[in-house]
Amino acid sequence: MTSSLSIKDLHVSINDKPIIKGLNLEVKSGEIHAIMGPNGSGKSTMAYALAGHPMYEVEGGEVWMDGINLLELPPDERAQMGLFLAFQYPTAIPGISMANFLRTSVNAVKGKNNGKKGIPITEFRKLLMEKMALLKMDKSFARRYLNEGFSGGEKKRAEILQMALLEPKFAILDETDSGLDIDALKIVSEGINAMTGPDRSFIIVTHYQRILNYIKPDFVHIMYDGQIVESGGPELAARLEAEGYDHLYKKAA
Repeated sequence: MTSSLSIKDLHVSINDKPIIKGLNLEVKSGEIHAIMGPNGSGKSTMAYALAGHPMYEVEGGEVWMDGINLLELPPDERAQMGLFLAFQYPTAIPGISMANFLRTSVNAVKGKNNGKKGIPITEFRKLLMEKMALLKMDKSFARRYLNEGFSGGEKKRAEILQMALLEPKFAILDETDSGLDIDALKIVSEGINAMTGPDRSFIIVTHYQRILNYIKPDFVHIMYDGQIVESGGPELAARLEAEGYDHLYKKAA
């Protein structure tokens, strides 16, 4: 069954300050969309608003996922429907192991959907080892506390590992390339590429083209002042890399 995520005239504010000012975007099954734009253009606000973060107030517009109004659902139900957000700055939680956190996540998102009590420990461990091997992660990683003492690359790989286990329909990656060196970027990108397919879509939020050298988008959108102001193919990202965002500021002046 073909899935779709449709954003229509979305308006979002933070502390009564308008950030998103009429955003429109259509994402279909199997598509990869890159959202680029300068700081303060509303890219991360869009990501958090779609996920249902309570700080972000939706003032108007619609978001439909497979015919259901996403804005009427709490964050956990959005996740159960197949929406996933990889954070730009993942939080460290001392005392909670990666394995326990990930098993709890899988049970909360997938088990509840299927009316199950939860994935058996042995089955989960086998699945976890498979996904960790995909991301070239050492087995000891599962025993470490969630993101505590992790490097930037390890934190991002942990996010992608969670995504691999949850198998969402729509994955939003909020500046996943931020703070990664070349080797970590390649590994994270390989993990994302391994998950692409006709039943999964990605919205990649980024400032730079470099992650798009490893993950090929179908569509590239430029976001400025809370709206998508230009859309195109991968060549648009290459043009931005060469020209920067100066032309957007000149148009607004």
